[in-house]
Amino acid sequence: MGFTKTIFLTGFPGFIAERLVARLARLDVQFFLLVQPQFLKKAANAVEEIAGRTSTPLENFALIEGDIAKPNLGVSAGDLSILLAETTDVFHLAAAYDLAVAKDTAYRVNLDGTKNVNDFARSVSNLKRYNYISTCYVAGKRTGRILETELEHDTGFRNFYEETKYLAEAEVEKLKGDLPITIFRPSVVVGDSRTGETAKYDGIYFLVHYLRKAPALLRFVNVGNETVRLNLVPVDFVVDGIAGLSMDENAVGKTIALADPNPLSTATLFDLIAALMIGKKSSLRPPPKLVQASLSTPFSPAITGLPHSAVPYFFVSQTYDTSVAETLLAPHGITCPNFRDYAANLLKFVEKHPRL
Repeated sequence: MGFTKTIFLTGFPGFIAERLVARLARLDVQFFLLVQPQFLKKAANAVEEIAGRTSTPLENFALIEGDIAKPNLGVSAGDLSILLAETTDVFHLAAAYDLAVAKDTAYRVNLDGTKNVNDFARSVSNLKRYNYISTCYVAGKRTGRILETELEHDTGFRNFYEETKYLAEAEVEKLKGDLPITIFRPSVVVGDSRTGETAKYDGIYFLVHYLRKAPALLRFVNVGNETVRLNLVPVDFVVDGIAGLSMDENAVGKTIALADPNPLSTATLFDLIAALMIGKKSSLRPPPKLVQASLSTPFSPAITGLPHSAVPYFFVSQTYDTSVAETLLAPHGITCPNFRDYAANLLKFVEKHPRL
């Protein structure tokens, strides 16, 4: 049986990448999955699981040993020739997803790696779509409403992750006139809205684990505020959005914010989580500046579990406009669920799996 589509994907076997491959798997779709050597065994196990779960022949999946940070993606000349000739769709997910990432690593992986994938995409003989996974946090230290059509700014960044993802998206943006590109900007990705499953505890999970230490006591003082809204999106929404719009011609040339159009304030998030844990909300709300100063002290991470690199995200007021996303996703019946509707599922997963 011939393939109608051949997908080249980076970032496998990452949490989003695995789910995206499973979502896109069909009898007539072939996958070339770029995998770093140290993850080959994990990737092989993931492919076997996906093939069985989706009833897709194992032969549809090929693991390609390589590294986006290397010239020609670290792929052998023979493999590269096949990839360039057979690939029709590129999905670039690989990145150093770490708020505390070192500068050299961030530039090598996020920026130089994306430049290498860009070169690859430009050389594909029959490219139908190049899907690049960016982040809403290319906005850096900007405040207020941020449009999907906006990228350039000079407000600075909170870390090298933001900075290099911004620079990388700018490199992809340059190619929109020459290649069929769609850029996706997820906000803070959390677990599955139905099962709660996640692969990493960060972001809102810092607050969850903080309250879990002593919910009856710690719920009294709300460390959030009503000014900042933390934009959270479940991984299934992100995967559905990428999968659906990667096959939608109307999304070509667009930048899409996969974000919650109605995010909750950090104070509301605190009270919601506390109420789900013990049925009671907070009693006190200290001034945000006092809370931020406390969380920034040297001894705070050991007590709260919140690393210094994550503190700014609870105190910068940014709103991500999702007009383009909502217009494009509507025909596919895809909408972002509100955190209130699936928070309990996330907490159940954490309770069952306190350590990952």
